[in-house]
Amino acid sequence: MKIGELARISNVTKRTIDHYTNFGLLKMERSTSNYRYYDNSAIQRLNFIEKCKKDGMSLSEIKDLIIDKEAEEIDVLELRLKIKGLEKEVTEVLAHLDKSDLENQEHIKKNVSHESLSLIQALLLLLN
Repeated sequence: MKIGELARISNVTKRTIDHYTNFGLLKMERSTSNYRYYDNSAIQRLNFIEKCKKDGMSLSEIKDLIIDKEAEEIDVLELRLKIKGLEKEVTEVLAHLDKSDLENQEHIKKNVSHESLSLIQALLLLLN
């Protein structure tokens, strides 16, 4: 949405949005015709900023809070990706566990990370 629409929806001025954008609190894209466009998350971000200001926080404090939140979200996404990888490894291991020949045991040892082995051991302890 354009800056005017965002200002109207969020009940703030365009100047306020410009200030927050220049300060690094809001992100926007420019169109080929140089219009500023904000996505729907900007509405939530503006509401959050205004609430923090009402609670007496400075813009610097709000920016630090937003940066911390974004870093936390990235950490959660990375953790989810790691868990998916571990789940895949565990699935492969469980498929090979049914066959107990040496070739499969060697395959498991070569292709499973230490983290997966630890996870499998923990699961086996819980199951027994």
